[in-house]
Amino acid sequence: MGSRLQEDFQNIHQGVYFVGTTPPKDSTTNERVDEIAEKLLERLSALDYDGMIVYDIQDESSRTNKPRPFPFMQTFDPCAYSRIIREKSGHPVITYKSVAQRNASDFSDWLTRAWNEFGVRDIVLVGAPSSEGDIRLSLPEAYKVLATHEAPYHLGGVTIAERHAAKGNEHTRLLNKGKQGCTFFISQAVYDANATIDLLTSYAKSCAEQGVEPQRIILTFTPCGSLKTLEFMEWLGISVPESTRQEMMAAEDPLAESIKICHNNLQHILAECLPLNLPLGLNIESLTNRKTEIDASIELFTLLKKTLDTGLEERRKAL
Repeated sequence: MGSRLQEDFQNIHQGVYFVGTTPPKDSTTNERVDEIAEKLLERLSALDYDGMIVYDIQDESSRTNKPRPFPFMQTFDPCAYSRIIREKSGHPVITYKSVAQRNASDFSDWLTRAWNEFGVRDIVLVGAPSSEGDIRLSLPEAYKVLATHEAPYHLGGVTIAERHAAKGNEHTRLLNKGKQGCTFFISQAVYDANATIDLLTSYAKSCAEQGVEPQRIILTFTPCGSLKTLEFMEWLGISVPESTRQEMMAAEDPLAESIKICHNNLQHILAECLPLNLPLGLNIESLTNRKTEIDASIELFTLLKKTLDTGLEERRKAL
């Protein structure tokens, strides 16, 4: 059985909506992992979402010299957690997989096991966080292994608008990843609307010039309720303009302010990018396990989904 999401992604005038989550730490008992998954899904029960995203968290300290605001902890196997979430929720799950730590043969074995043992169908492959350290398999090499593997995975990639702001070539990366089999892209968390607008505009223009159908872009948003969370976001490479940073931290309620900022950013992006006719989607995540930030991510999901649904419906009527 293939991926349900592939069908959902076909209609370019319909949004797709995800909730991102991280597996519990690896010392968690199986019984407790079950409880954590059930508690999360209970919180999400009122939301109209298409699927979940389970991240594969890596120690990214090689990417930056800054100290990590939260200590890195190994997590429960993302494949196993994906299966638990999928079975308990009945929703498809996109599973992230970091490929740098294993060679081609190991990665091929992982693809077989993930498909057969854990029922993984939708994946996003991520490369090494930097060129430092022991990289056994590059992202292009991993795409080649996947292309020759028997399991027909539904493959997505990561897109980083900040990289486009710095180098101006992220749209080319998207086109190349499309040729390597990626049929959707999930962005890093958006706090700089202009960087995202520049990327989407460049990508749509290049697709039109090359006669290529654009792939779906799923924009990630996350609430931020404290200076510690903000420092973690910036450590992860999320670009937060200085004016936005000051606005959030000076607010009486930084969490409510961050929701307002995310909403304004999405409205700004849609005003500029809906006419480009790109297939779009949303992914809402909480970067911490604080209850207030998880609750805020649920509020943010509802608000942003309504905003994108309305924009897409107006675009559809205008065609």
